[in-house]
Amino acid sequence: MSNLIHAMIRVLDEARSVSFYEQAFGLHVADRLPFDTFTLVYLSNPESESNFELELTINSGRTEPYNIGDGYGHLALSVADLEAAHSRLTAAGLAPRKIVEFAPAGEVIAKFFFIADPDGYQIEVLQRGGRYR
Repeated sequence: MSNLIHAMIRVLDEARSVSFYEQAFGLHVADRLPFDTFTLVYLSNPESESNFELELTINSGRTEPYNIGDGYGHLALSVADLEAAHSRLTAAGLAPRKIVEFAPAGEVIAKFFFIADPDGYQIEVLQRGGRYR
């Protein structure tokens, strides 16, 4: 049986990204592994029941933003109170987009908003419940 353990994204500025993910989602540095040409930073939420981590890869000497391309979709996180999270992120100046209710057959199956991190990666924030725990 397999177990998802992390997702990796490449970021330009370690401090800026770590600050964003800590301020926006309460993720903290669980580990930092520096190598000659790159650094890996693992972020996690120590209060989460999941051991899943976000791995930030910072390539040494990189000065140009990454081209995210059309293959990347988004990361997703669930929160207990979507409106409170949206209000907090708005007050922090992090510019979340509007809250959306997804109801393809008339019944709401998801309530969410998106926010972009400093490198332009899209993050979906979902109201916890149903399949989104």
